[in-house]
Amino acid sequence: MIDNFFHSLDWSVLTDILISVIPALFCITIHELAHGLTAYRLGDGTAKEMGRLTLNPIRHIDIFGLIMLVIFKFGWAKPVPVNMRNFKKPRTGMALTAIAGPLSNILLATVVLFIYGLVYTPLGGGKNRGEDGVILSIIQRIALLSVTLAVFNLLPIPPLDGSKVAFSFLPDRIYWKLMRYERYGIIILILILNTRFFNETFGAVTMDLFDRFFSIAQFAHDLFR
Repeated sequence: MIDNFFHSLDWSVLTDILISVIPALFCITIHELAHGLTAYRLGDGTAKEMGRLTLNPIRHIDIFGLIMLVIFKFGWAKPVPVNMRNFKKPRTGMALTAIAGPLSNILLATVVLFIYGLVYTPLGGGKNRGEDGVILSIIQRIALLSVTLAVFNLLPIPPLDGSKVAFSFLPDRIYWKLMRYERYGIIILILILNTRFFNETFGAVTMDLFDRFFSIAQFAHDLFR
């Protein structure tokens, strides 16, 4: 009876969930950990005190942001707490902490695509639909989501990382005013996300960049073929 139950399950559904969720958890964890580690190195121990300097994805998950990342390929995690007053140069420290997230995703995509190129042939070259095929799909999805997460977070719209970098070049008076009201930027962000122009433009830019990054996998594949 138990055997019949397992045979009746549609394992493709579970496989699709694994291919979607595992890469998303991996990407947002690396992204937020990079924020926390950078802030810590610059003198702010808030993230460490809050238990956010960890590879445990549960500590970083924002459920809605995770769903967005899985379904729409762009999303966010629970922001790492940062007290910019602990930085010797608050604006510079905040900008460096912010940019660390997208940069970590770019680095992750580079490393993962290199690995993808190395294991592509040993794992069946994409023709294997079993476990090896699932592993290849997960690796490729990690790279794609990493690039997407980096591009999305570099947008200069509060509360995304790009806004903190862009704001750091503004005069003090304007900077502190924008930082004070940045939480309201999420409203603007949601409105922009629902436009056809954003979806088409963002999708085109992301896929073009991913295609360029994919040459890393081809290089690794040719290097050890």
